[in-house]
Amino acid sequence: MTLKQIILLAVAAVALSAPAPLLAQNRTYKVLATNKTSTMQKEMQESGDAGYRFVAVMGGETAVGGKEVVVLMEKSDEHPGPYAYRLLATNKTSTLQKELQEAADAGFAVVGQTVFESAFGGKETAAILQKGVTAASVRSEYKLVATSRTSTMEKELRELADAGYEAIGLTVGKTAIGGSELVVIARRPAK
Repeated sequence: MTLKQIILLAVAAVALSAPAPLLAQNRTYKVLATNKTSTMQKEMQESGDAGYRFVAVMGGETAVGGKEVVVLMEKSDEHPGPYAYRLLATNKTSTLQKELQEAADAGFAVVGQTVFESAFGGKETAAILQKGVTAASVRSEYKLVATSRTSTMEKELRELADAGYEAIGLTVGKTAIGGSELVVIARRPAK
């Protein structure tokens, strides 16, 4: 092997081992804010149809809007859409459990969890589900754990972990009978 060939091989090896440069991403963001679940569902779906995907959610009090849920959406070359969304909100954990599984069976996956608080003092635990319309998604089974005691929550989460579930979200919500509860959404691949 000639010196020239050795140098070319060395240059090629260095080039191949160097980290790839970050590609310039075309990114745009949308911030959605409302205190109505139906409005948020509509705005998220319109954004998903336009290629925006869910990034983050937070419920709370904003400076101008009062008690609102704020959702951050992103559109990028890296994650082209379109996306479909479902927003599930209820103060009955059994209803949320049922609706989560129905959505999962339709190909949706939980991507966010928060609490919607209405102007009248009601609180609903909400789950945001996303489906990439152009990509196949992995089907999941969901379990909802709700309790007012942290020690009980730990015990139930250990049992879920033993059954192959992974906790993916935590909120403090209010039940229909008025008590505050820790609400955890857990999932595992569908069997």
